[in-house]
Amino acid sequence: MIQQLLDRWKEEFGEVWGAKLGRAPGRVNLIGEHTDYNDGFVLPCAIEPAVWILARAREDTRICLVSLNYNERHESDVNDLHRGTELSWSDYLLGVVSVFQQEGYASGGWDAVIGGDVPLGAGLSSSAAVEVATGTVLREMFQLPMEDREMALLCQRAENMYVGVQCGVMDQFASTFGKVDHALLLDCRSLEIRQVPAHLKDTEIVICDSKVQRNLSGSEYNIRRAQCREGVHVLREKFGERICALRDASLDDLEMCRERMSDPVYRRCRHVMTENPRVLEGVRSLESGDPAKFGRLMLESHRSLRDDYEVSCPELDLLVDLAIECRGVAGSRMTGAGFGGCTVSLVERSCLDQFCAHVISRYARKTGREPEIYVTRPGSGAAIVDVF
Repeated sequence: MIQQLLDRWKEEFGEVWGAKLGRAPGRVNLIGEHTDYNDGFVLPCAIEPAVWILARAREDTRICLVSLNYNERHESDVNDLHRGTELSWSDYLLGVVSVFQQEGYASGGWDAVIGGDVPLGAGLSSSAAVEVATGTVLREMFQLPMEDREMALLCQRAENMYVGVQCGVMDQFASTFGKVDHALLLDCRSLEIRQVPAHLKDTEIVICDSKVQRNLSGSEYNIRRAQCREGVHVLREKFGERICALRDASLDDLEMCRERMSDPVYRRCRHVMTENPRVLEGVRSLESGDPAKFGRLMLESHRSLRDDYEVSCPELDLLVDLAIECRGVAGSRMTGAGFGGCTVSLVERSCLDQFCAHVISRYARKTGREPEIYVTRPGSGAAIVDVF
């Protein structure tokens, strides 16, 4: 990827002197889905696929962006940033510039070539990787006095306010704070993070891309968020100020309010209230080196996402079913916001070849799509890379 960036840069901008190279990874969420925007707990890890940006400051106010993945060029002015009527890949970069400006972090014009191997629309947070990679190179180029935590939060705001997806903080935090061979326990209320050693022994993290594309802007994702807010409102009417988010209520509290909620709202709340304990139990099983226990929690999580939160789809359910038919699989679940995208499974290294052959052939036969399979380990977070 680095050589591709360098070659395209020379075509577009000439010599690379003075340019900065930034990298930010995608992420896979091991467990803890749709809990982040409910002040809950999540357990993602950075993955090896990443987004790379080669960038250099200009002397004027023009922003010239070139995408390898889309083979497109976009130009804007740093003093006149606005989204078009159709969402574009460039909006994820320009949104970061915009929110940085709102916080008083001034920047001038810049040139950039961007590319990466995080699958697009697969639920592995390619958008957050673009945003965090952009923030990383902007901070370096313009010497912005910004800590990692603030940068991750501003990248989240760019996706919320500029792109229009009301995501929580998990994706940008995982891309920023990832650590090799560790998962990241994130308390989405306090924003406290803890690096959790991923004692997976001879077990690999296997991601299966269903090839069902998602578009979350203005979609069912935002509807789920609204349903959770409605649940909080009902619970708060009953129990008062101790309920600030679904995290604050128990299943007993929920049952007491069941008749005041629609059935969908009740089930959305039940998912969140059962998912948070699964995350904390999952941390304990990782730390004790018990992939089998973690795998059982993954299956419980998938059933809850499928039946209570209703964000799975037939293709994701099929991938999970095919996975657990295989020898050496501890567990499997959909990962990401849902409605397509990927599953994540824990598979014994010695069984990988059989797993891949079984899942690919059976899935293709039943759906007409050939899934993409990625074997990964927890990877490192965003950084400026010195290659010159």
